[in-house]
Amino acid sequence: MRVYQDISEFTTKNSILTVGVFDGVHEGHISVVKRIKEIAKENNNDSVVFTFWPHPRMVFQPDDHNLKILNSINEKILLFKKTGIDHLIIYPFTLDFSKLSSCEFITEILVKKLRISKLVVGYNHHFGHNREGTYKDIVKYAEENKFSIERLEPYYIKDVDISSTIIRNSLLNGDLQKANKYLGYNYFLSGKVVKGSKVGRLLGFPTANIEPDNKFKLIPKDGVYAVTIEYDKKIFKGMLNIGLRPTVNNKTKIKSIEVHIFNFDKLIYNKTITVHFIDR
Repeated sequence: MRVYQDISEFTTKNSILTVGVFDGVHEGHISVVKRIKEIAKENNNDSVVFTFWPHPRMVFQPDDHNLKILNSINEKILLFKKTGIDHLIIYPFTLDFSKLSSCEFITEILVKKLRISKLVVGYNHHFGHNREGTYKDIVKYAEENKFSIERLEPYYIKDVDISSTIIRNSLLNGDLQKANKYLGYNYFLSGKVVKGSKVGRLLGFPTANIEPDNKFKLIPKDGVYAVTIEYDKKIFKGMLNIGLRPTVNNKTKIKSIEVHIFNFDKLIYNKTITVHFIDR
């Protein structure tokens, strides 16, 4: 997979493309990706995902501390790489860009700059400023600009229409089983190991205190979790606590993310680890 953060570097013609924020890169998103790969293979074209960074709400509401995202941009790249698509375009989302109408976005970017052959969209997709571009509008623009379009039906798991919002709510409610099922993988976060109080080490249960690498990253509900830890290209098992430090009478009530890695005694301060949540 080739990654572009400057669309002027994208030179492929007649690509099969889909567009979206894709926060979580969940099973619903994967159904769209599988479809563009199928069409691309049938027509000997390349499959392309066009996504945005930062998340639009980070731009529209930069002071909204309630905003929580499922993926950092590096996590999103990693997840898309696993899908086997040919190209991933990461387009900078800015206030100026958000003012483009649906017609301008399609004709100026998708058609003139990316030269698409076919556009695949989800059932509720909207384009342009204030999401004013409906599917009917997109069909009209497709006819005018000589590319085809396909709209997919909602993706369901046990009668649930999968969405990033449902997954966020599941994580915030501590329902890891549901969140992981809808994601199609175990939810994970990466962060630097920072120094803590070291009380756990004195009690025989040393913990690594994690500082997430993105302040907008969604942290699951407070509690104790079964996890696996990725460090130095190796996988370890462990248990993780989210909340007030469990071994300290913390008067300042600072929330922490602390993981105890089983059968592990290395000092890893300032190192980055990735924690995969199995269950709460």
